[in-house]
Amino acid sequence: MMSVKRTFTTLIAATFVLAAGSAFAGLPEGAKAPDFTLQAALAGKPTTFTLKNALKKGPVVLYFFPAAFTAGCTLESHKFAEANDDFNKLGATVVGVTAGNVDRVAEFSKTECRDKFAVAADPGAKVAAQYQSTMEGKQISDRTSYVIAPSGKILLSYTDRNPEAHITKTMEAVRTYKAKKG
Repeated sequence: MMSVKRTFTTLIAATFVLAAGSAFAGLPEGAKAPDFTLQAALAGKPTTFTLKNALKKGPVVLYFFPAAFTAGCTLESHKFAEANDDFNKLGATVVGVTAGNVDRVAEFSKTECRDKFAVAADPGAKVAAQYQSTMEGKQISDRTSYVIAPSGKILLSYTDRNPEAHITKTMEAVRTYKAKKG
């Protein structure tokens, strides 16, 4: 009986550890953001996105999403497009990164991101892996958003498969950063 109780307790504890691990996926706040350069598209046109260059202009809102033209990713991109002018007024640059449907980022940047910000292709989820933002056991981006200060320090790390709160959380982090910098 004691063995069964101990096994059950161990299973419950393991479940909480696994759940906490998935809730806190991604690099932690305060960590140094890895620099990267990826082929991207802006308004349907090919471009190159380099984090280091973007940080010279101000904070960067970097969001990883699973795949172009899926329901959640389309909704999230629409919301980032709607908020993009507000991010820009605060000096922030928005960029989306996906390891899924990389052959469709040009079309996605034009139609779903509404020509507002760059979308980068991450073949093999190599950059997503550096940011610890891949779905477990897959070479695909998880839905994780970061706000990165010009110094390269991560100000916000937020993972949630539901796209709804990503814009609110990143906007709050950019506003807080801007208020502190005056």
